[in-house]
Amino acid sequence: MNTTGSAFDNPPSADAAAKPPVRRHQPLWKRKLASISRWLHVYLSMASFAILLFFAGTGFTLNHQDWFTGQQRTVRTHGALNAQWVKSNVDKLQVVEFLRRKDGLHGAVDDFRIEDSQCSVSLKGPGYEADAVIDRATGRYDITETRAGFVAIINDLHKGRDAGAVWSKIIDISAALMTTVSLTGLILLLYLHKRRMAGLIMLAAGGMAIYVAYAVWTP
Repeated sequence: MNTTGSAFDNPPSADAAAKPPVRRHQPLWKRKLASISRWLHVYLSMASFAILLFFAGTGFTLNHQDWFTGQQRTVRTHGALNAQWVKSNVDKLQVVEFLRRKDGLHGAVDDFRIEDSQCSVSLKGPGYEADAVIDRATGRYDITETRAGFVAIINDLHKGRDAGAVWSKIIDISAALMTTVSLTGLILLLYLHKRRMAGLIMLAAGGMAIYVAYAVWTP
């Protein structure tokens, strides 16, 4: 009788059976790179999902802006402010804050011009623009306010147009997130030996398709 035992006499534990075999021939740094890339790819993909969806959707609306021109509305209003604010020493802050409070203007001040007989103030934001012309002698003003609609707002956010410094940083962070997700996905592909070649071929084909579209069909 064989007393040395066999695999049937000492079956592997459930934990050992569930654990995937470690490829000892791979250097430690390669195993670490695969593990870190997988972790980054999974969690950054979830974190940037809404961002990716937003920029993908607004890329489409930007490409078809003529579909949404009917959303634009222009309103003209009149009023008067304290003429002392625009006399010899123009109080820019007081004027702008009054217009925000009294007429509901918003956006960042894009321009404030002072001329002999009048002042003009321009405020801009995503999908929004307001221009006020103020008579320096009387303090009376005329406002032209343009609201371009929801689609114009998200289009301007996509471009970072008149959206301020904080939103500009968000665009930079979004670009970094999506770049990291793409690169970690490529690293993981390189570890899939059966699919690596097919994946790299598709990568090259996609890049070539973009180049051909630019070189052949772009004016």
